[in-house]
Amino acid sequence: MDPATATTTDLMQNECETESSSIWSWWPSWRPTSMSLLKTTESKILACIQNDLWARFVTLPNQDRIWTLSLSKKAARKPAEQAPKTPLVMVHGFGGGVGLWIRNMDALSRSRPLYAFDLLGFGRSSRPPFPSDAAKAEEQFVESIEQWRQSLGLENMILLGHSLGGYLATSYAIQYPSRVSHLILVDPWGFPERPQTQTQEGQDQGTEVVKRPPLPRWVKAIAAVVSLFNPLAVIRAAGPLGPGLVNRFRPDFKRKFEDLFEDDTMTQYIYHCNAQTPSGEVGFRAMAESLGWAKRPMLQRVHQLPPSMPLTMLYGARSWVESSSGDSVVQIRNQTLTRVILIDDASHHVYADQPEEFNRVVEKICNSVN
Repeated sequence: MDPATATTTDLMQNECETESSSIWSWWPSWRPTSMSLLKTTESKILACIQNDLWARFVTLPNQDRIWTLSLSKKAARKPAEQAPKTPLVMVHGFGGGVGLWIRNMDALSRSRPLYAFDLLGFGRSSRPPFPSDAAKAEEQFVESIEQWRQSLGLENMILLGHSLGGYLATSYAIQYPSRVSHLILVDPWGFPERPQTQTQEGQDQGTEVVKRPPLPRWVKAIAAVVSLFNPLAVIRAAGPLGPGLVNRFRPDFKRKFEDLFEDDTMTQYIYHCNAQTPSGEVGFRAMAESLGWAKRPMLQRVHQLPPSMPLTMLYGARSWVESSSGDSVVQIRNQTLTRVILIDDASHHVYADQPEEFNRVVEKICNSVN
């Protein structure tokens, strides 16, 4: 049986995750989504995979479940004397899931095992409550990754994280350095400190700065109300208009994968990933000063990475994430085993904008490990 077909069948046979009670649960028909629809959409995406694919939930000691994909080269038969390759583990960003790696998983699993999983609170993984404290929320994410690793019996790994996944991968590598052979950060979120306002900078430097007019009270009021909600609450609040909202505001996701899917498969996947009961989104909100900044900037802690740990930072040349943070990391680590690479004609989602170049660079990094 074709592995992709078998996996699709397995996905459809898995029981739906039960959503925890929430403000939205009393009005289920308001949002045209469910874990079943998420599984169906994801199955269509995963059917594109050519290599051997194993998909299952990994149960953690506290009974949370992490949705996990494992890939290896199809019908690969390695000589018994050949040492196994260090696996590549891929961690998605905020609001994402394993399906977004569809352009990368086949290519990057040709010469070594590849694992991709939905972060706790995202995608098809369990959606537990998260604390409102930034450090505690971060710790819950990181501990779930370590418990996932232990459950799979992985001794070490090449750890790759995108955006929020890059932030959490760095935190994990600081706490569990012996498990990370090489750290790859792709357009990582949460590294720089939030810059001071222009007015404050001017006061600190004793210079005159032209003050901007104060915001009207109604703008401040709306901002205060919006700050009370989770970042993706608008998708859920839009009800039946939610899928169209994703298509309207994120048409780039359809374009990035249009050679694989002519319809709205990818934007539907994004919608179903984020229209479920918020969980990881709550954890992110606890860690974020705003959508663009972390309460605990990683540049303040990156020096805690062992000097012996190789680190590569990949940035899209057209991304909103400033690659200057990568340059700062190089300085902080005294250039020790640290590289910054810009991918031309790529925005924040480097892996989807320029998949061939991204795969080539990542494969080269992996081959430098073994």
